Amino acid sequence: PNTRVTHRHGALQGHDAAMERPLQRRTGGVRDFQEIPHTGSNGWINLLRFWKDGRFSLLHKHMESTFRRLGPIYREYLGSQSSVNIMLPMDIGEVFRSEGLHPRRMTLQPWATHRETRRHSKGIFLKNGTEWRADRLLLNREVMVTSAVRRFLPLLDDVAQDFCRSLRHRVETEGVGETGQRSMTLDPSPDLFRFALEASCHVLYGERIGLFSSSPSEEAERFIWAIERMLATTLPLLYLPPRLLLALRAPLWTQHATAWDHIFSHAEARIQPSDGRFLGVLGQLMEAGRLSSELIKANITELMAGGVDTTAVPLQFALFEMARNPGVQERVRAQVLSSWQQASGSPQKALQGAPLLKGTIKETLRLYPVGITVQRYPVRDIVLQNYHVPAGTLVQVCLYPLGRSPEVFERPERFEPSRWSLDAASGGGFRSLAFGFGSRQCVGRRIAENEMQLLLMHILRNFKLTVSSTEELNTKYTLILQPESPPRITFTTRSL
Repeated sequence: PNTRVTHRHGALQGHDAAMERPLQRRTGGVRDFQEIPHTGSNGWINLLRFWKDGRFSLLHKHMESTFRRLGPIYREYLGSQSSVNIMLPMDIGEVFRSEGLHPRRMTLQPWATHRETRRHSKGIFLKNGTEWRADRLLLNREVMVTSAVRRFLPLLDDVAQDFCRSLRHRVETEGVGETGQRSMTLDPSPDLFRFALEASCHVLYGERIGLFSSSPSEEAERFIWAIERMLATTLPLLYLPPRLLLALRAPLWTQHATAWDHIFSHAEARIQPSDGRFLGVLGQLMEAGRLSSELIKANITELMAGGVDTTAVPLQFALFEMARNPGVQERVRAQVLSSWQQASGSPQKALQGAPLLKGTIKETLRLYPVGITVQRYPVRDIVLQNYHVPAGTLVQVCLYPLGRSPEVFERPERFEPSRWSLDAASGGGFRSLAFGFGSRQCVGRRIAENEMQLLLMHILRNFKLTVSSTEELNTKYTLILQPESPPRITFTTRSL
């Protein structure tokens, strides 16, 4: 059961002491931290080997094979970082139960160094402790609670419907086949990136930037490029001291900082009042007046930077899996069509009546988690796989091996959205963690989930999806998991 955390400091200390007592009683047979299997104890040699073997881009596969070799827990030393890696729900539950009132995850130091050197405020992604909690509770009101979701659902639905109208027009004019069943094979990834950027701008700033026109703006293309550059340079910088690279003017650091500068200038241009007033989530935060404008800018920029690739890429995987599993596609479509008909144009009702859409997103993120780990630093000593893990140790939940483990999922290789509707009955806690967990879960979660579900809903209404090859997709990791080369998908129009 989840432990109830009280807000009074004394009660919290008492709670932690009570949690430690059983641990002390159990330590008779508990093995020492140093006995946890590891991949090599010299972090710098390991880091060199990672670079030499090109292992960063296959970090998810490395984790999977290491668990197969060493068992369900191992230690990893990489450069200046060290972590304990786990993948089984029983251990994950233990870590989350010891996360404390201010859960802490690994700081993306290159991002933090950029904010410090440019004298930008940090958003909640880069904060910890009481300061993080205060800001997070204020942001939750505008992006996480039910009333906030009701506000932004119609905005996301507008963008999703426009995207499908634009794509349908393209297939009907440029595709092949008879009228009413025109087909076109394309790589949808550039369109999906533009969709995600348009949707983010509409929700966060309350404005449309016209990315579905025949010639999208150069500014939008540059923003997408900057996001990709920022993500690609973050990973290698994580294991090196950014201040040293900054002093050396290393090209890697320069590229990273330049990409962030562009992301900030894009946000800066949007954080201007329209007709004297702010709209979207930005407007809600400005009107509430509880966060300074600097903090609002920092958080909106982080939401913007974190909301494009992380929805566009899972949508690529979702469309691919639907296309190569026609039976699944038909089941989800049947539910979508029935629900859409009964919803009378209400996106909220349409989603409520089509739970398989939510299952499709969960299933996509089970097989292709955007971020491949969830990290915590336990606030007390814990026992994982009968090993003692001291408080303050970085523990990483490895989502790719978790999602593909036959110990955790029946027939994990199958793409089956309906498995999630049975999940409540199957005691399936700590199995779907792509957005993190608890009070430190992804703050943009509700925006992302609804954005992806709405787009899939309208795509299934408009098109039948097929692929020429049903082979597994090769994947690479660049701070987010993505296809090595984007899948080409055939869109065939359906009568509406």
